[in-house]
Amino acid sequence: MSLRQGMFYVATAATAWGTGGAVAAVLYDMGGIGPGAASFWRFLGGLALLLTLRALWRRRRSAPGDSLVRCLLRGKGRVVATGFGLAVYQTAYFAAVQQAGLTVATMVTLGSGPVLVAVGSRLLLDERIGRAGVLAVVSGVLGLGLLMCGTDQSTGPNPLLGLGYAVLSAVGYAGVTLLGRASGRRREGGAFDAMVVAFAIGTVCLFPLALVEGWLPGTGHLFWTVASIGYLGLIPTALAYTLFFAGLSVVKATTASVIALVEPLTAAVIGVVLLGDRLNPVVVTGMVLLMGAVLCLSGRSTAKSLSPR
Repeated sequence: MSLRQGMFYVATAATAWGTGGAVAAVLYDMGGIGPGAASFWRFLGGLALLLTLRALWRRRRSAPGDSLVRCLLRGKGRVVATGFGLAVYQTAYFAAVQQAGLTVATMVTLGSGPVLVAVGSRLLLDERIGRAGVLAVVSGVLGLGLLMCGTDQSTGPNPLLGLGYAVLSAVGYAGVTLLGRASGRRREGGAFDAMVVAFAIGTVCLFPLALVEGWLPGTGHLFWTVASIGYLGLIPTALAYTLFFAGLSVVKATTASVIALVEPLTAAVIGVVLLGDRLNPVVVTGMVLLMGAVLCLSGRSTAKSLSPR
């Protein structure tokens, strides 16, 4: 895989994630379930699709391959940590939105994510980002702050608790990204199987939380509830994470985390086009800074990879 293709995969995954918030809002309203139950159904739907894709692929290749149990035993620590991290960071983000509001939750989670990834990749993976990388991270975080402040000023019932959830979500996101990058950089075999097992572990971790909240959705809007769960499982989960982890095989962790800031940009565009949100100078400035950070870092990485050695 080329670096340009890997960055395209990460950007596509982030775009898919950006559509998930609006669909999850529909699921909350019509399904009558909380963030833990919504995350559980999202993981369960994504896991079912990933298992189906895996079975079809193996049948097409007519090769038995490793079992999922063997994959778990071979990389037990990494796979379990990835599955737990996936469950924690997504559910903690939804909880942060509930307690602190969209602005605080998004700003803290997505704003601190690239910073944590940059520090972790330098200390744990020995990946340098240089001055351009630092500027891209700063520009992305600043653009995210302007975007969030300009689009939503609401706060939740417990901002301090929500802040804690948002930090926990950012730590989980950074951990998953660094684990995915470490695995991809080593070109370990069975990466797709490892992701399937990680989602199975995440689903198991989320089930008790879903039980406490009330895991069965209401039947008043059954069609839209099922459609929302199906979409969340297919696009922002099965498709997005397959592309994201594939892209991490060639894209540095910090670069991927900055490119992933396309997610709130996508959400903002959806708000304007479908939900009637209005643009203002603050939002436009934030969008420009976000896109500038993504394009600058992506262009620099591509040019560096194509330069003669």
